[in-house]
Amino acid sequence: MDYASHFNIRFDEGTLLLEAGSLQRQQIEKIFGGNVWKWDPRVSVWRCEAIHYRDVILSLWNHRDESITFADQARAWTSVQWNKQEIHQPRPEQSDAIEAWLETKRGLVVMPTGTGKTEVALHLLAQTNCSTLIVSPVRDLMYQWHRRILLALGFDAGVIGDNTFNVRPVSVTTYDSAAIHASKLGNQFKLIVFDECHHLPGNFRRDAATMSIAPYRIGLSATPYRSDGKHHDLRQLIGPTVYELTIDSVKGKTLADFQVIKIPVTLSESEQLHYDECSDIVRNFMCERRKEEPGFRWEDLCGESARDPLARQTLIAYRQKQAIEDRATEKLRVVEDLFRLHAGTPIIVFAGSNAMARDVSVRFLIPCLLNHCGKKERHEILSGLAEGTYPAIVANQVLDEGVDVPAVKVAVVIGGSSSTRQAKQRLGRILRKAGNAQAILYEVVCQNTGEIKRSRQRRKSDAYARTRHRRV
Repeated sequence: MDYASHFNIRFDEGTLLLEAGSLQRQQIEKIFGGNVWKWDPRVSVWRCEAIHYRDVILSLWNHRDESITFADQARAWTSVQWNKQEIHQPRPEQSDAIEAWLETKRGLVVMPTGTGKTEVALHLLAQTNCSTLIVSPVRDLMYQWHRRILLALGFDAGVIGDNTFNVRPVSVTTYDSAAIHASKLGNQFKLIVFDECHHLPGNFRRDAATMSIAPYRIGLSATPYRSDGKHHDLRQLIGPTVYELTIDSVKGKTLADFQVIKIPVTLSESEQLHYDECSDIVRNFMCERRKEEPGFRWEDLCGESARDPLARQTLIAYRQKQAIEDRATEKLRVVEDLFRLHAGTPIIVFAGSNAMARDVSVRFLIPCLLNHCGKKERHEILSGLAEGTYPAIVANQVLDEGVDVPAVKVAVVIGGSSSTRQAKQRLGRILRKAGNAQAILYEVVCQNTGEIKRSRQRRKSDAYARTRHRRV
């Protein structure tokens, strides 16, 4: 079939525009398929999301023998020359991940924390030699990537975020900043690296992928799965999983050998009494409401709490329940015993709330690392732990993802969510191999509380298999 001889493709505010002369919808669909281009009567051109760029170009190349020519005016990226390449020789599993991604130059690399996902990405940057945007969930990780690129490849990457907008051929940013500026940045990078890529499928952050034309995409994560099921969207946003490594396959080899020990504790008599009273309030309210409205959900209770005093009282009771199990006094006794048991060994304590983290910090006079701590303070605390200035630190969620921590072999979890991702990430903080030292993660759980259910949910992770139970 003889089509119009020439197409122009342009990038426009996170979308692609197709100037196709007098071609009709039927002819457009014949070339590109029926779900790509939509007619935009405002500017009298065809428009689609920028993420379709690679497929659009491939479709045009596949029809080049049918009197079709095109001008690609969308891309604005450049090639990159690295000043040096000082990257460690990849281990066998890293080489496998590199080769698997290079086959299609799209997709997810799933590897446990501590197995060198960053090193894999740096090797891929060195081999692709193209404009690259590194997207990370938080500022700390953004700056960590900046340091790693400078040390390994000798390139002073641009920074987009944290009140800075310095765009260079290789740049680092956060998911929020990438989404905010996607309409301007979407055609400037040939490769995008999505670190901790399970953050990408959110309703807003996904714009960082859909508004970019980058044909090369890497997703890095130890735990890409999401409780809302949106991890399935990663296939469209980044590509399929091209390489997956399990903890069991590298336990005792690339990663340290480890054991997970569950320590059950009980509430005091007064704590248990108050906990049961709060539980009754919540249970009775939900039962009564579900008699009236069988579909009444917890989200409905939260919505009603702003206008219904009884609903507000119920929500307060639920928060008190959480506080009692999270800040149980017996947990502090167990932490003290563990400090004595591992005297002279650096320890990280993972709390379930800022309040409990502060309780531990005050009780044992150790630094408290929270999300709102500044960059300088976080660096000082982690450096102090590495150098032995601090025998232990306590954190809430700030160390749950990606941030490089010193070689610590003992962690104590005294609270947290039911997320298997959080469980794996916390375990990963102590799995970096150092000789033949074994890592130990203690999980302190209140009996007869909601923590039991959350602990069971966390242990669905393969990393928590064969958990031992111990009293100290």
